[in-house]
Amino acid sequence: MAKKVIFERISIDPKICHGQACIKGTRIPVHQILHMLANGDTIEELLEEYPSVTREDILACIEYAAELAEEEVIPDKVIA
Repeated sequence: MAKKVIFERISIDPKICHGQACIKGTRIPVHQILHMLANGDTIEELLEEYPSVTREDILACIEYAAELAEEEVIPDKVIA
């Protein structure tokens, strides 16, 4: 079900923000929301800053990043 929410709330369109993942219906990139959260902003502060964004949109941004982080990466060299 989480993947459905991501794609209902996150869009990737080459004509919008150079194809960066954005909150659907906005020009707010997912990475902007994530950077703000990482820098200490709260969800409540983001909701005040971006009135068109919902709590579910912000949670979808986090879930989108989590999905990307689950990608299997095989390093070229094993560093010991």
